[in-house]
Amino acid sequence: VQLVESGGGLVQAGGSLRLSCAASGIFSGILSMGWYRQAPGKQRELVAKITSGGITNYADSVKGRFTISRDAAKNTVYYLQMNSLKPEDTAIYYCNSQIDRGATFSYWGQGTQVTVSS
Repeated sequence: VQLVESGGGLVQAGGSLRLSCAASGIFSGILSMGWYRQAPGKQRELVAKITSGGITNYADSVKGRFTISRDAAKNTVYYLQMNSLKPEDTAIYYCNSQIDRGATFSYWGQGTQVTVSS
């Protein structure tokens, strides 16, 4: 299983970015896909998650600004649309997949840096 993120970068406050996560090696059993972030000196935190049934949940800090979605044509590509970005959104963003293989396994991408300047 491999998760590859892309789409990070430097943006001014108020701007937008769209992150992509391409999953390979997964043929079935996806329970959820999620985006997490980790800022310097802070713990990794959940940003947004979508279940295989399409149920989404978001961190309070990003509700109304970020949207997680799944590519309609490619079940293994997920996006995080980030609007109205704030400097406090600056972090490394990681894609995560929870897969049912008898037990639940968690897989992580390598991360992509998002920097929001004020």
